[in-house]
Amino acid sequence: MDAQLGQLVTSTAGRDSGRQYVVVGFNGERILVADGDLRSVKRPKPKNIRHICLHSMVAEEVRTKLAANIPVSDADIRTALERLQDDGEEVD
Repeated sequence: MDAQLGQLVTSTAGRDSGRQYVVVGFNGERILVADGDLRSVKRPKPKNIRHICLHSMVAEEVRTKLAANIPVSDADIRTALERLQDDGEEVD
Protein backbone atom coordinates (compact mmCIF):
# COMPACT_ATOMS: atom_id res chain seq x y z
CA MET A 1 0.00 0.00 0.00
CA ASP A 2 1.40 3.37 -0.99
CA ALA A 3 1.07 6.39 1.26
CA GLN A 4 -1.17 9.23 0.15
CA LEU A 5 -1.63 12.81 1.28
CA GLY A 6 -3.80 13.13 4.38
CA GLN A 7 -3.39 9.49 5.37
CA LEU A 8 -3.16 8.49 9.04
CA VAL A 9 0.14 6.82 9.95
CA THR A 10 1.74 5.58 13.16
CA SER A 11 5.47 5.72 13.76
CA THR A 12 6.96 2.29 14.50
CA ALA A 13 10.60 3.27 15.05
CA GLY A 14 12.53 6.05 16.74
CA ARG A 15 11.84 8.26 19.72
CA ASP A 16 8.37 8.98 18.41
CA SER A 17 7.38 5.30 18.19
CA GLY A 18 3.63 4.91 18.67
CA ARG A 19 2.85 8.52 17.80
CA GLN A 20 0.24 9.17 15.11
CA TYR A 21 0.71 11.62 12.26
CA VAL A 22 -0.91 12.74 9.01
CA VAL A 23 1.03 12.53 5.73
CA VAL A 24 1.62 16.08 4.44
CA GLY A 25 4.13 15.47 1.66
CA PHE A 26 6.88 13.40 0.09
CA ASN A 27 10.62 13.98 -0.19
CA GLY A 28 12.24 11.35 -2.37
CA GLU A 29 11.99 8.03 -0.55
CA ARG A 30 10.83 9.65 2.67
CA ILE A 31 7.34 10.60 3.77
CA LEU A 32 6.77 13.97 5.46
CA VAL A 33 4.44 13.73 8.45
CA ALA A 34 2.99 16.27 10.88
CA ASP A 35 0.80 16.14 13.98
CA GLY A 36 0.12 19.86 14.39
CA ASP A 37 1.67 19.78 17.85
CA LEU A 38 5.29 18.66 18.17
CA ARG A 39 5.68 18.49 14.40
CA SER A 40 4.09 21.41 12.60
CA VAL A 41 3.10 21.55 8.95
CA LYS A 42 5.89 24.07 8.35
CA ARG A 43 8.48 21.69 9.86
CA PRO A 44 7.26 18.16 9.08
CA LYS A 45 9.17 15.09 10.18
CA PRO A 46 10.72 13.00 7.39
CA LYS A 47 10.07 9.30 8.02
CA ASN A 48 11.28 6.25 6.16
CA ILE A 49 8.34 4.26 4.76
CA ARG A 50 9.67 1.18 6.60
CA HIS A 51 9.39 3.00 9.93
CA ILE A 52 5.68 3.79 9.79
CA CYS A 53 2.45 1.83 9.82
CA LEU A 54 -0.02 3.01 7.18
CA HIS A 55 -3.69 3.04 8.17
CA SER A 56 -6.55 2.95 5.70
CA MET A 57 -8.10 6.17 7.07
CA VAL A 58 -7.54 9.43 5.17
CA ALA A 59 -8.37 12.99 6.24
CA GLU A 60 -10.14 14.06 3.05
CA GLU A 61 -10.21 17.78 3.93
CA VAL A 62 -6.43 17.79 4.45
CA ARG A 63 -5.81 15.73 1.30
CA THR A 64 -7.95 18.07 -0.79
CA LYS A 65 -6.19 21.19 0.49
CA LEU A 66 -2.70 19.74 0.02
CA ALA A 67 -3.50 18.50 -3.49
CA ALA A 68 -4.78 21.97 -4.45
CA ASN A 69 -1.74 23.72 -2.87
CA ILE A 70 -3.97 25.44 -0.32
CA PRO A 71 -2.14 26.10 2.97
CA VAL A 72 -3.00 23.68 5.78
CA SER A 73 -2.77 24.93 9.36
CA ASP A 74 -1.64 22.99 12.41
CA ALA A 75 -5.19 23.31 13.73
CA ASP A 76 -6.46 21.54 10.58
CA ILE A 77 -4.01 18.69 11.22
CA ARG A 78 -4.96 18.40 14.92
CA THR A 79 -8.67 18.37 14.07
CA ALA A 80 -8.14 15.74 11.38
CA LEU A 81 -6.09 13.56 13.74
CA GLU A 82 -8.75 13.74 16.44
CA ARG A 83 -11.47 12.85 13.94
CA LEU A 84 -9.48 9.93 12.51
CA GLN A 85 -8.62 8.61 15.97
CA ASP A 86 -12.29 8.80 17.03
CA ASP A 87 -13.36 6.97 13.85
CA GLY A 88 -10.75 4.28 14.49
CA GLU A 89 -11.95 3.70 18.06
CA GLU A 90 -15.53 3.18 16.92
CA VAL A 91 -14.46 0.46 14.46
CA ASP A 92 -12.59 -1.57 17.11
